[in-house]
Amino acid sequence: MKTLALSAAALGIWLTVGSQPDATSLSSSKATAEHSFDHPSNPELTDVVQQYCVRCHNEERLTGNLSLEAFAVEVADQQAETAEKMIVKLRAGLMPPPGARRPQGDTLLSLVQTLETVIDEAAAGHPDPGARRFQRLNRPEYERVIRDLLALNVDAGRWLPADTYLGSFDNMSAAQGLSTTLLEAYLRAATEISRLAIGTPDAVSSSVKYTNPIEVSQHAWDQLEGAPFGTRGGIVLTHDFPADGEYVFSVQTLFGRGTGIEDLDFSINGEGVALLGLENNGGSSAPIETEPIFVPAGQHRVAVAFVRRIEGPYEDRLSPHAWSFVGGEDAQQWANYGITALVHLSDLMITGPNNSRGISETPSREKIFICYPASPAEEQPCAESIISKLASEAYRRPATTADLEGPMSFYTSAASEGGFELGIRIALQAILASPAFLLRLEREPDQAVSGENYRLGDFDLASRLSFFLWGTSPDQQLLELATQGQLTEPPVLAAQVERMLADPRSEALATRFAHQWLRLQDAAKNQPEPYFYPDFNGQLRQAMVRETELFFYDLVREDRSLLELLSADYTFVNESLARHYGIPGISGSEFRRIRYPDETRQGLLGHGSVLLLTSMSDRTSPVLRGKWVMEVLMGAPPPPPPPDIPAFDQTESSSDGRQLTTRERMELHRANPTCNSCHRFMDPIGLALDNFDVTGKWRIRENGMPLDTRGTFYDGSSVNTPSELRNVLLKRPIPLARNFASNLLAYAIGRRVEYYDQPSIRLIVQEAEASEYRMSSFIRGVVESLPFQMMRSQSTDEAQHDSGM
Repeated sequence: MKTLALSAAALGIWLTVGSQPDATSLSSSKATAEHSFDHPSNPELTDVVQQYCVRCHNEERLTGNLSLEAFAVEVADQQAETAEKMIVKLRAGLMPPPGARRPQGDTLLSLVQTLETVIDEAAAGHPDPGARRFQRLNRPEYERVIRDLLALNVDAGRWLPADTYLGSFDNMSAAQGLSTTLLEAYLRAATEISRLAIGTPDAVSSSVKYTNPIEVSQHAWDQLEGAPFGTRGGIVLTHDFPADGEYVFSVQTLFGRGTGIEDLDFSINGEGVALLGLENNGGSSAPIETEPIFVPAGQHRVAVAFVRRIEGPYEDRLSPHAWSFVGGEDAQQWANYGITALVHLSDLMITGPNNSRGISETPSREKIFICYPASPAEEQPCAESIISKLASEAYRRPATTADLEGPMSFYTSAASEGGFELGIRIALQAILASPAFLLRLEREPDQAVSGENYRLGDFDLASRLSFFLWGTSPDQQLLELATQGQLTEPPVLAAQVERMLADPRSEALATRFAHQWLRLQDAAKNQPEPYFYPDFNGQLRQAMVRETELFFYDLVREDRSLLELLSADYTFVNESLARHYGIPGISGSEFRRIRYPDETRQGLLGHGSVLLLTSMSDRTSPVLRGKWVMEVLMGAPPPPPPPDIPAFDQTESSSDGRQLTTRERMELHRANPTCNSCHRFMDPIGLALDNFDVTGKWRIRENGMPLDTRGTFYDGSSVNTPSELRNVLLKRPIPLARNFASNLLAYAIGRRVEYYDQPSIRLIVQEAEASEYRMSSFIRGVVESLPFQMMRSQSTDEAQHDSGM
C-alpha cells in the first residue's frame, strides 16, 4: 500500500519585534472596558499599517517573509492568514520593533481588536470547521485501548514503529501515514497480544533476559518505584507469564572493591518469594538463581532489589556519580567508577514455565470469556456472544452483521482444528488487525455535499471525546448515549464532559497532552555530564517529569486557573526530588503535594523537567530557556538562526584564559547584529532562570564567578529573577491563554490549527477569561467548538488524496 502522508502548511512567521512599554493593554480581551478611547476608522487603521509596518514588511525587504503593502484592515477577512499572524505578534506585545516609530495611545489596541472583529464577523457568516483524514491509533493510544479492551498492559514499542510528531503532538492525522511495514507491525502485535490475552497452556519453557539501564541508580538510598520498602537499586519490571507453572529467576551481579555481604530480595506483585545472600568474590559473579517458584499465568510485577543496609547520608569513596556501571555496553565507559562499595545488579533472566498446570483465570480471560461452553452445542452461540462484544468494544460502535462475518469465519476455521479457545484467539487476532479497530474513521453523512459543513455523528463524537479526555476508547455509558442519539444534545454532552473530567482516566490530559505540549519527552534527550552533575540519575529524571504531570493534572482535577501554571506556590515531590530541591522532611518514593517555602521555585518555570530539557549536557542555556518560554508558553517562536551564523559554543574563549560564564559567551555571540535581532528577546527570559543549573538545582555562582542574571524584558520591564519573570508574563495572560487553547484544540481534533480556526480559539479564550481561566472552561470550550463538533465535507478527489489512493 502506498504510504500516506500529508504536509501541513507552516503558519509560523517571525515579525521583527521589539520594546513596547504600553503593550500590556494588548494582552487582555477586557481592554476595551478598561481603556476608553475613540476607535479610529478602518481606513485610518489601514493607514497606521502602511505608516508603521510597511517600512519593513514591503515587497522589497520582505522582513519575516511578509509584505503588507496591499493589506487593508477593512477587508482583513480576505487576508485572514496574514491578519492572524499580525494579531499574534500584537497581542504578545512583540510589534513594532525597538527603535521604530510607534503610533500614539491605544492605536495598536484598536488595530488588533478591529482585525479580530472583522475576521470573526466574517467567520460567523461562513464558518469553516476544517477537514482532515482519519487518525490511526498511535503507540500510547494503542496501549490504553488494549488495556481497556483486554485488561492487558503492553508495550506497543515492541511491535510498532515510533510515532511521528507534527508540531508538538504524536496524534496529528497529517503525519500518520500507512505503509506495508506498519500494517505488518500491527498484524504482529495482534498475533502476540491475542496469545498473551488468551494464554498458552502448552507453552514451552523459554528464557527472557532483562538488562538494567545504565541510569538506574544502585545508590544506598535510591529505592526503585515498585520495589519493596527498605530496599535499594535492583530492577523492577512487568513480565508476561504464559501459563501456570514453575519459573526460575537468575541474576547477574557485579561486585565493587570493598563490597561485603548483600541480601537480594525477590518479590512478585509486592509479595516476597525468595531471599538470596551474596558474597563478594572480587568482580563479576556467576549468575545466581532461585529455586523453582510457582507463578500463575498472566502479567505480574517482578522486583529484585538489594536489602538496604545503610541509612542516612552516604558518600562513596571512589565514585564521581550515582549511576550503575553494569547497564550494557554504554556503561563500560564508567567501568572504573560507579558505586564501587556496593553490589550492582546487571541482568535478570526468567526461565519457564516448567511443570505447566494450565492457565488460571487471568484478568484478560475474565474480560474475554463472558461465557464458556459446557458442550459442543454451546460453542457456536457462545463464540458469537464473545466475538460480538469484543468487536463492538474494539470498533467503538455496535458491530454490524458485516463486521462479524470475518472474525466468525476465522473462529470457525481455527476451532475446527484446535478447539474453542484457539478459535476465539484467532478471531480476536482478526479484530485487532481490522481497520475498524486501528483507524479512527469518521464517516460523512450520505447526503453530505462537497465543501459544505456537517455535524459529527454520535459515535464519532463519543470517540473524539474519549480520546481527547482519556486517551482511549469510549466507555459503555458514552456508547449507550451515542446509540440513543443523545450525545450530541448540548446538556448531555456537557454532563459527560464533567463526568469524564472527574474520572481518573482524565489524567491522560497530563500524561498525554501536557507531556507533549510542554515537550517533556525532550527531558530524556539531555544526559547531564556525570562529572559535573554526579547526583543525577534515571530515577531523578523520571521524578522530574512525573512532578510536572501531577502538577498539571492537579490543575485539571481541582479546576484551577491556567495562570497557576506560572504562579502556583505548591508542587508534587518524592524523596529523591525533594532532596534535589533542598526540601527536607520527605521520605519514600510516593509523591505528595507540598508548599514551597519561598517564591523562588514557584510555578512551572521552577520544575526540574523544564530546566533540564532547556539545558545542554554540561551547562545551562538561556537561549533554549528563552526560546521555550516564547514558543511553548506564548506561542510566538523566534525564527531559526540565519545560515553562516557561528555556533554559540564557538564564542567560548577568554583573553586571560579564564573559562567564560554563560552570560559572557552570550554577550560575545550577540555582538553580531544578525544574532542580536532575535537574542535580545530570548536571552533576558533565559537569564532570569540562570540561577537554576542544568538539573534544576539552585546556584549563585558559575565557573567560580557570581551569576549575573540581570535583563530587560522586551516591554521594558526588569527581569532579574524567576519571580520577576513570572510576574511579567502574568501581566499579559492572553498570549498564554490563546496558545494553550490553540494547542488543546489541535490535540483534541488531531490536526494543526489553521488561520480559519482562530475565531473559534478567540471564543474559547473569551469564555475562559470570564471564568478566571479555569481549566474546565478551556476544555468545555474546545468540546463545544465548531472544529471539534463539525467537519467540512471533502470532494472525492480530496478524500482519495488524503487516503493515499
